[in-house]
Amino acid sequence: MAGPPISTGAARVGGGGGGAPAYGRALTLLASLFFMWGFITVINNTLLPHLRSVFELNYTQTTLIESVWFIAYFFASIPAAKLIERIGYQKSLVVGLLIMAAGALGMVLAASLPSYGVTLVMLFVIASGITLLQVAANPYVAVIGPPETASSRLNLVQALNSAGTMLAPLFGAYLILGRSKGGTAQTGTVLTQAERLADAQSVILPYVLVAIVLVVLAIVIARFPLPAMGSSTSRVAKEERKNHSLWKHRNLVFGIPAIFIYLIAEIGVANLFVNFVSQPQIANVTAEQAGRYLTFLWGGMMIGRFAGSAIMQRIPAETVLAAFSVGAFIVMLITVFTTGPVAMWALISVGLFHSIMFPTIFTLGIKGLGPLTEEGSGLLIMAIAGGALVVVQGKLADTFGLQPSFLLTAACELYILFYALWGAKATNALPDVPVE
Repeated sequence: MAGPPISTGAARVGGGGGGAPAYGRALTLLASLFFMWGFITVINNTLLPHLRSVFELNYTQTTLIESVWFIAYFFASIPAAKLIERIGYQKSLVVGLLIMAAGALGMVLAASLPSYGVTLVMLFVIASGITLLQVAANPYVAVIGPPETASSRLNLVQALNSAGTMLAPLFGAYLILGRSKGGTAQTGTVLTQAERLADAQSVILPYVLVAIVLVVLAIVIARFPLPAMGSSTSRVAKEERKNHSLWKHRNLVFGIPAIFIYLIAEIGVANLFVNFVSQPQIANVTAEQAGRYLTFLWGGMMIGRFAGSAIMQRIPAETVLAAFSVGAFIVMLITVFTTGPVAMWALISVGLFHSIMFPTIFTLGIKGLGPLTEEGSGLLIMAIAGGALVVVQGKLADTFGLQPSFLLTAACELYILFYALWGAKATNALPDVPVE
């Protein structure tokens, strides 16, 4: 690996020297990783209504699929950090991509059987690979450059993640829902055993294509001169950590549950979107048609991140986060208490308000951690496991109805508002570890 190393703290990259161009090229390549894991994650949102039909699942069982996906973040985050420490960031990114490719090919096996259990296992494998990429890439983007623009920088790169999430529903709607009986039939249609088997096999082609792209990307990453984290500054940081405690930093302590709770909101909306929109009192469309509307949800998230990146150049990140959380709360109430196109477009618009939340909470959470940045980042990534609690919304939907279940999402937005107004204020801020 070539190029100047950077610290595990919020490092500044100087304007002179040859480092900046190398980092620019590295960020461009890393943006492709953000795109791919966004793309694959949202494939699940079109996969869920498909599997609901194939395996005749209730809402609780359907959302359990996504819960397994996010449980992987909890179990894989610490091993991912250990692997990065052992083999380095570049090799870890390659390993993460290959793990994802293996899981995608495993989905071919799951579809051939077909097996609900094997599907759960393979989605866990894919998510474990994404966890490894997340643990490496998010802190990397956050620490290179001035700390005061970290939120802007991560929002900009995360916009590429949103581009992947925007395109994935079109891919899934065409190659999965559009090629299946369950995806093109009206809501409530009962499939025969032969039709369910044929529908299960419709996911084979999409996942083969995904596996090929992941392997190619792994080869490109392996051959790219990616700048390395510095070993000497890591040793300095390790000694310095002994004198400080993570739990004295309010922005991190309240940031961990903020990530956890935000993921409940984002994933609940995305996973149940197709089922919600296809209901007779909302849009009364097929699952395939509803899947196309999902593109607008993720498109709004992409636009919001580009806009948020620019806004945060002038307005403090916590102020922008507070405004977006209020907007998200309002549109979720509209979703719950109205019907027809108004309810549908209100749910779609929450993507715009959710857009800046993850990258902004992440960068506010590690602000002022200095030599503790690495551990703090790992805990924030582990908190992505909050997406596993989408099964709670599934249970609420089964018990009280799908539309009222989105009151859980509205409650989540209120905690984000609390974090923006008070919890995100840094306490006991530490100096950055200097760049080697």
